[in-house]
Amino acid sequence: MYTRFCATLSKLSLMLAVAGLIVLIACVQYQVIGRYVFNDTPTWAEALALLLVLYITALGVAVGVRDAGHIGMDSIISLLPDSLRLKLEIVIHVLVGIFGALMAYNGYIWAALKWNDQKPMLPIPSSMDYVPLIIAGVLVVLFTIEHVIALVQGKEVVPSWN
Repeated sequence: MYTRFCATLSKLSLMLAVAGLIVLIACVQYQVIGRYVFNDTPTWAEALALLLVLYITALGVAVGVRDAGHIGMDSIISLLPDSLRLKLEIVIHVLVGIFGALMAYNGYIWAALKWNDQKPMLPIPSSMDYVPLIIAGVLVVLFTIEHVIALVQGKEVVPSWN
């Protein structure tokens, strides 16, 4: 059940990242057309594009952790005996989970500090720049837990693209 939840969350993250990428492309196109065709650059378009890059990257990082697309030590792990291999893989996933928890925690601290500041070109708080850290951190922790559970049970996590 937890694996289905994480798979759904991962697919939703992928769909949101793709939708964000489409909006990002449209935003940049609108900015270029405004600048070169109408000689009137929309100032909000660049700020929105930069913000979308943060969210798209955060979602991509989280899905990359679930699909084991992050940097690993496969060559070293493959040389170890099975008992050590399992322990080392669990340690690696726990370290990735700790990193995700630190991302979420520090993103929350920065978002809380910047909540009352306004972005100069968008009518949203400056803290929205740090919310992707929180989202990615929480997702990384959830997906890491899924990997550890799968390793203990002797199962494999099926990537989101399948």
